[in-house]
Amino acid sequence: MKYILASASPRRKELLAMAGLEFDVYAPQTDESFAEGTPPEDAVQLIAAKKAARVALLFPEDCVIAADTIVTIDGAILGKPKDHADAARMLRLLSSRTHQVVTGVCLRLGGLKRVFAQTTDVTFYPLSEDEIEAYIQTGECADKAGAYAIQGRGGLFAARLTGDYYNVVGLPIARLTREIAAFFSTEHNEGT
Repeated sequence: MKYILASASPRRKELLAMAGLEFDVYAPQTDESFAEGTPPEDAVQLIAAKKAARVALLFPEDCVIAADTIVTIDGAILGKPKDHADAARMLRLLSSRTHQVVTGVCLRLGGLKRVFAQTTDVTFYPLSEDEIEAYIQTGECADKAGAYAIQGRGGLFAARLTGDYYNVVGLPIARLTREIAAFFSTEHNEGT
C-alpha cells in the first residue's frame, strides 16, 4: 500500500512531505459543485470525498488523500476568483473582518473512508484599494479560495489567526496525521 495525494496543489505536496509521508500524486478532474445552501463543512467534505472516490477507482489498493478548501464569511462561500474584479470584490469583503477557512479531507482505501473538516478563523487588517490592486497584480490570488494565499504576500493581510495555520494553507497536516493513525488503528471504520 502507498499513499496517493488526489491534488495538484504544490502546497499540499509540501505539507505531506513535511509530515514524512511518501506518496504519489494523481490530480483528478472532479465536479466540485454542491447544492446551494450546503453548510461549508459539509461542502468541503463532499468535494473531498468525490475526489477521493474518483482516484480510489484507479488505485483501489492504496490510501487516497483528498482535500478541498473554501473561505466563508457571513454564510457566503468564496471560491477561487473568476477574474480581477471578482478577486477585488472578495478582498474588499474580507477587509477588517474575520472569516473562516474550512478544509475538508477524505481518506479512502478501496470502499472504506474517513472524512473530516477543519476550520480556522482569520482576521484581516483593513485593506486599502491600492493594497488590493497591488496584490491582485502579483497574480498570487488567481487560483486561491478567497483570493489570497496566507503563505505568500497575502499573509501580510492577516492581523490574527485562530486555529491551524496549515489548514489555511490547504491541508490541516497535524490533524491529518492523527486521522491517518486512527483510520488504520480502527481497521478502516468509516467516520467523520
